[in-house]
Amino acid sequence: MSTKKSAKVASATEILEQVTEEKPAPKRKPRVKKADAVVAEAAVEKKPRAKRTPKAKKAEEATAELSLSTPVEETVITPEPQSPESSSIPTLHISDTDLYLFHSGKHLGAYNFMGAHQSAENGVAGVRFTTWAPNAGRICVIGDFNGWELNDASNMQQISTGGLWSIFIPNIQHGMKYKFAVFNKHSGHMVYKSDPYGISAELRPHTASVFNNETSYTWNDSEWLEYRAKHNSLESPMNTYEVHLASWKTKDGNFLSYEELSEILPKYVHDMGYTHVELMPLHEHPLDKSWGYQAVGYYAATSRHGDLRGLKKLIDKFHEYKIGVILDWVAGHFCKDAHGLINFDGGPTYEYQDYNKANNQGWGAHNFDLGRNEVRSFLISNALYWIREFHVDGLRVDAVSNIIYLNYDRNDGEWTPNIHGGHENLEATGFLREFNWTIHHECPGVVTVAEESSSWPNITGSVHENGLGFDFKWNMGWMNDTLRYVELDPVYRKYHHHLINFSMIYHYSENFILSLSHDEVVHGKKSLVNKMWGDLWNKYAGFRSYLGYMMGHPGKKLLFMGSEFGQFVEWREFEELQWAVIDEFPIHGQIQHYVRTLNKFYLSHPCLWQADQEKSGFRWLDADNGDQSILSFVRYDKENNQSLIFICNFTPVMHLDFEIGVPEAGSYSEVLNSDYQEFGGSGQQTGERIFTIPEERHNCAQHIKIKVPPMATIILQRYD
Repeated sequence: MSTKKSAKVASATEILEQVTEEKPAPKRKPRVKKADAVVAEAAVEKKPRAKRTPKAKKAEEATAELSLSTPVEETVITPEPQSPESSSIPTLHISDTDLYLFHSGKHLGAYNFMGAHQSAENGVAGVRFTTWAPNAGRICVIGDFNGWELNDASNMQQISTGGLWSIFIPNIQHGMKYKFAVFNKHSGHMVYKSDPYGISAELRPHTASVFNNETSYTWNDSEWLEYRAKHNSLESPMNTYEVHLASWKTKDGNFLSYEELSEILPKYVHDMGYTHVELMPLHEHPLDKSWGYQAVGYYAATSRHGDLRGLKKLIDKFHEYKIGVILDWVAGHFCKDAHGLINFDGGPTYEYQDYNKANNQGWGAHNFDLGRNEVRSFLISNALYWIREFHVDGLRVDAVSNIIYLNYDRNDGEWTPNIHGGHENLEATGFLREFNWTIHHECPGVVTVAEESSSWPNITGSVHENGLGFDFKWNMGWMNDTLRYVELDPVYRKYHHHLINFSMIYHYSENFILSLSHDEVVHGKKSLVNKMWGDLWNKYAGFRSYLGYMMGHPGKKLLFMGSEFGQFVEWREFEELQWAVIDEFPIHGQIQHYVRTLNKFYLSHPCLWQADQEKSGFRWLDADNGDQSILSFVRYDKENNQSLIFICNFTPVMHLDFEIGVPEAGSYSEVLNSDYQEFGGSGQQTGERIFTIPEERHNCAQHIKIKVPPMATIILQRYD
């Protein structure tokens, strides 16, 4: 590191001291320069190390912290002439501004200097490693390049009073594995840690970070990104297919690569008529059963499917088919595996200092300290990393309830009220507002989605009006109520009619997504089709009717993979979906055909998505027919002139000459019916046009008489 560079670090330190109101550190010589020189010399003249005995190793570790305070003897070397390779590699500069913004919680691109980056310094090509560990007394980079041994030449140097450490190490090649050996300055305890900012990692069960300088990719989605920036998601169709990449399809029981998935998954999603795909978390994670929700590598795309270039190709292919990509993003908690973020420098670092607040006992995880500036820089930079580097079109934030409530899943005495005596996590709500404002300011057109199950107000309200700023919220209430309803024997449904119609009471309080996600088809909850009441015929019929009702109900849509062809067993993350049933049992092919038809019907009718959040876009015809368990309503477009009438029968009883009020006189025709034989139904349908009768029904001046099939949803459209 040059003298000029060292001066920059000192200047940044002074700025940080003013911000944190700490006493100035004693002036010292620029140790970063010395350490770099020692490493560079070691690279020029490498001598074989004598094999150490266990006793010698123990002695070395016992005196490791002492070596930090021992002055490093200055070594002057004359750099060899720059090679063509090193001359083409820029020097990584960590500026005063970088340090100030990082420690202020305002850095939006911390990944550009944190972690491991190729650099050329003093005419030598190598890698600069930088990490944050405020309670460390020593950090040594170990890896393939030094035989995984602790040595002074690989000791990082502290470059800010806030706990940033950095070192330049020459001659590190692409694919080399490494870790940080972090010593706590108070206890001397040492832990081996993966790089929190590492962009590549070993495949489990191995846990090292992997240096990767082969990340460039030529994107072909400029038209898509231009369209996205101008896109109004509230007034557009949004029908999402939720996918767990590892179990969507496999090859001989093994994971498909990102490249292999790019050849089949985007085309399938497009052919099925979906507008978006939601990928369950792709952060590197140690346990397959966690589905990615217990992460260690927030910047590392999971190695289960290959490298990050392959993931970029997959997302690029989705964009070629005009499919938006939403990524599950876990900002509330991280797993307790020792090589991860937990107690990174031997004590609480990324998690809350208060153990009760940090410990997430129910999930076996630790909660992020969302009030700590460096954690905010880590997470918001991470969100932007996935958007900027991988072109994702949205982030679905997992477990928002756990983030915003201090008492979430905790008993009395297990949590401490905030300064106002309430259960709201004030710093966490502040973080979410900052996160959402930043994403929307920096990345126009990118959507954020909250998985949140409570009645917390204004989840999708504007940050400027004290809302949390999300674009959408999963409607967990609708999901819970309606799934309880369809599991009931139809004989008893009339006593629980509120479960199927209550959602419209609160629908306009948020921008909702009607979600039928992975959480509803695991752990003994049964598959979606198997939740339905009755024998097999009624289960499949009830499933079709329920999805028809969902498509007519205001709000965007989400369906978990496998449900689109009526997979009968619960989802299993360790094996692929039961694709074989489509060919073996005709009903599953018919179910898939129905879902594809319904999806494309949704796309082609603006009244089903254009005015989702406007009261003029929906009208009940009969919400209260509990005795027959039949709902009827109308959907309108933004101009209030295109309309569709939905009639949903939730019993296996067919009704002839069923009377229903309609808003306009004229003739009506059935445009879709879940009971069509091509979908596996009984074939009860109305083939001819239906003319209105000028007699009042359901607060309408005219009505029609129609045949209502058993356990079915039918859709009518008026003709002039």
